[in-house]
Amino acid sequence: MFEWFSATDVSVVLEGTTVLDGVTLDVRAGEVLALVGPNGAGKSTLLRVLSGELKPTRGEVRLGERAIGRIPHLELAQLRSVLTQENGVSFPFRVIEVVSMGRAPWARTIEGRDDIAAVSEALKAADVAHLANRRYTNLSGGERARVSLARVLAQRAQTIMLDEPTASLDLKHQEDVMKVARRLADEGRAVVVVLHDLSLASAYADRLALVSGGTLEALGSPAEVLTEQRVERVYGLPVQLHLVGGRPVVVPVRG
Repeated sequence: MFEWFSATDVSVVLEGTTVLDGVTLDVRAGEVLALVGPNGAGKSTLLRVLSGELKPTRGEVRLGERAIGRIPHLELAQLRSVLTQENGVSFPFRVIEVVSMGRAPWARTIEGRDDIAAVSEALKAADVAHLANRRYTNLSGGERARVSLARVLAQRAQTIMLDEPTASLDLKHQEDVMKVARRLADEGRAVVVVLHDLSLASAYADRLALVSGGTLEALGSPAEVLTEQRVERVYGLPVQLHLVGGRPVVVPVRG
């Protein structure tokens, strides 16, 4: 059964600097929630707080009826999977070994019987099946990013949290990653993804959480959140919005 994540009045102070200030939002089954905003806005910090990897200075994150800080690490790893920006592997493991690491939370459980199928499915979904026997350390940056995504997918958690999963990918693989996120949500799982590309977020997300200066500037559908006035104010750049398939595409005003 899906257990929902909710953050209430969450603030984070790091080295005397307020990185998040009074953020409240929830993570829903069956949707893609995209965290967007300028560099340094607090998006990755918010994702870390939601995942339980960072304890907020004030406020609370709950998973279902329980405070996330009280959930044992192993159980939490079975409930949610996290792709961080620092997702590299320094040892020369083969790709299939790296992806198999995502099955660790299910060791010695009934679900462990699905390890082979889960790894195979994840390799295919991330388009790295052809790299299965390659050494991770010999891959390009984009290939490594997709292998790291496959490791997270192999975990088969009900909530998937991805921090900039498209950052080092080409156009095709950016679209592929977001199609995977969309499919997972359509299957009933929850996906939280940090993205810089507003148009990509708009195309695939059900809701956008626009973070600016550590606060939640706006939360809602792409059409509700992405207005020319708001984007210009938050990013300091004039833009035009065009609707494609009913969803906003953001185009900077140039020259």
